[in-house]
Amino acid sequence: MENIFEIWNWYIAGPIIGLFVPILLVATNKLLGISSSFTHICTLLLPATKKMFSDHNWESNSWKLYFVLGITIGGFLSSEFLSKTSIAFLPAEYYSPLGFVKLFLGGILVGFGTRYANGCTSGHSITGLATLQFSSLKATISFFIGGLLFTYTMLFIN
Repeated sequence: MENIFEIWNWYIAGPIIGLFVPILLVATNKLLGISSSFTHICTLLLPATKKMFSDHNWESNSWKLYFVLGITIGGFLSSEFLSKTSIAFLPAEYYSPLGFVKLFLGGILVGFGTRYANGCTSGHSITGLATLQFSSLKATISFFIGGLLFTYTMLFIN
């Protein structure tokens, strides 16, 4: 039980995540991806978007809502009960008006990037690479280059 409370090494956590994709695919014939679940959430919360997402099949995609809820609940439970230290929801700097603006703009940019790349980082970098999609390889390389450039820019500015 003590190992559960420790941070897992990449060589343990990585294969577990990597094995989840083929297990999900074989067991349910479904592919992992978070961004597509937002289509499901939009059609649930905003009925007017049903026209926009007319090709969205509600019944066959309802599992995505439960998947996102499970991730959220699992993250909360693990941070509250499976961690030796307290984990803050957000760093303190984001509880200010400027921090809120940063979060909002970051969310807009992530949403735009997700639609532009036709999928999110988990969809491309985990599922897409696991299913040998060349477009996912290009997207994943772009994600890393973008992250490195942003990090370098932030280090240079600060």
